[in-house]
Amino acid sequence: MPPRTGVQPPRAIVRRSTESWALQSALERHGLGPVVGVDEAGRGACAGPLAVAACILRPGDAKRFEGLTDSKLLTPEERERFFRLIQRRAVDWRVVLVDPPEVDHRGVHIANIDGMRRAVARLDVRPGYVLTDGFPVTGFGVPSLAVPKGDLAAACVAAASVLAKVTRDRLMTELHDRHPEYRFDLHKGYCTPTHNAALTEHGPSPDHRFSFVNVAAAARGRSPDGLPAGVRHNGAVTVDDVSAESGEADELVALDDAAFDEPEDMGGEAR
Repeated sequence: MPPRTGVQPPRAIVRRSTESWALQSALERHGLGPVVGVDEAGRGACAGPLAVAACILRPGDAKRFEGLTDSKLLTPEERERFFRLIQRRAVDWRVVLVDPPEVDHRGVHIANIDGMRRAVARLDVRPGYVLTDGFPVTGFGVPSLAVPKGDLAAACVAAASVLAKVTRDRLMTELHDRHPEYRFDLHKGYCTPTHNAALTEHGPSPDHRFSFVNVAAAARGRSPDGLPAGVRHNGAVTVDDVSAESGEADELVALDDAAFDEPEDMGGEAR
């Protein structure tokens, strides 16, 4: 080690947005790009589709995405602004929708993994590396890495989070127009007290996930037949004081590791 002279180099200031680009930048420097981030929205909801997004951001675009983070930590206005920015600036992106009957049949976790694979496969630009949020996923055809709290740690995953949530929230607002009695515009299909009260009063709609126990209970209360054929149980999902904007409901679904087929997709741009 060289002797200390008392003159030290200036301390590097690392901005939060720069930190979230560090992993992508390192992979790009080593020739492993393009790097795609993958995330989903609606895993813990008991109504509406599961939305899964894949996104490739441009290297060196960090300044344009100042403030981009986990979509659940952004206001609706911020999410809409970043959604439009991602549409304009991303190298490529794709959103896949898995409808409630597919979630019921395959289980939410397996449907989620399949949606991730489909979202990446449907990109026009072939990625060199995939970053997933939280848990490892194989089958992309390229190397992948599970990033703990990926929507906070990697900008491309945060971008996918925004794409998935904004797409799904818009669809839930459209569902509210068809089924105003459930107030999908308020809770976006998550298991809030308002939603559970509506289920008790009106029973489930075709847009509910009958593999969730609160929906199944409401269905049994309405019909002696109970669950539709082919439904797989996703476990108990109850959220007492959680709004649609918080992310807590996403963590309350039991995993189902059964085999499955491919869900239908809706592409980005909003392809």
